[in-house]
Amino acid sequence: MAYDYEQFKKAVFDLTKIDLNAYKEKQMKRRIDTLIAKNKITGYENYVAALKSDTARFEEFVNYLTINVSEFYRNVDQWQLLDKDVFPDLIKRYGNNLKIWSAACSTGDEPYSLVMALSRHLPLNQIKITATDLDKQVIAKAKVGLYGAKSIAGVPADLKKKYFTQIGPSYQISDEIKARVEFKEHNLLKDTYPTDYHLIVCRNVLIYFTEEAKDEVFRKFQKSLKSGGYLFIGSTEQIINHKDVGFERKNSFFYQKP
Repeated sequence: MAYDYEQFKKAVFDLTKIDLNAYKEKQMKRRIDTLIAKNKITGYENYVAALKSDTARFEEFVNYLTINVSEFYRNVDQWQLLDKDVFPDLIKRYGNNLKIWSAACSTGDEPYSLVMALSRHLPLNQIKITATDLDKQVIAKAKVGLYGAKSIAGVPADLKKKYFTQIGPSYQISDEIKARVEFKEHNLLKDTYPTDYHLIVCRNVLIYFTEEAKDEVFRKFQKSLKSGGYLFIGSTEQIINHKDVGFERKNSFFYQKP
């Protein structure tokens, strides 16, 4: 008997350790069915066999699952709040050695934006960002640091001039910015969370998760933060039960651990 979607989810977890039960099923199943059709494969069982035998296809699948839409300074007004309110508060509380985590960092736009934004407050050599994603392909792209004009459109003009070099139609971010970011693989739904962070940034990722998975991730983020630390989320997200999870809401996108 051919696989049904439930069996497919189990097979995917065995292969990738990505738990599809944590994603909104209708949305994710539609995405996967589209990819299988694009590969001209019939049925989940045959597709799993193809993933096992073809490394390129396997990497395509993981990359497709880990929905990578990113850009520098996405939602500029929120970055202005980070610059005007959050960074000064954190530096006042904790000094210059801030511990910052960019979770589900995709192609590096977000952690590199954090370095540039923080460089307005601190010398570059005092900035260190930990950036994680479960997709090693996007981490590899992030380490290269080459972006299209659309990706960097939101970068303030002075920082764009200072830290990017145009190469043909693309833009290369400078080595001095890249040196401030450490990239690691991490699965938000499976791996142990690091601790003692002053700021965690995780934006426009959890919208694809079920409410139960979101709740679990927010609780883990809360434990990962120091008291007084902030969680910065995306413009399409909010933590409805922020008090139950252990956060105070500072505004629509910033939540603080008391």
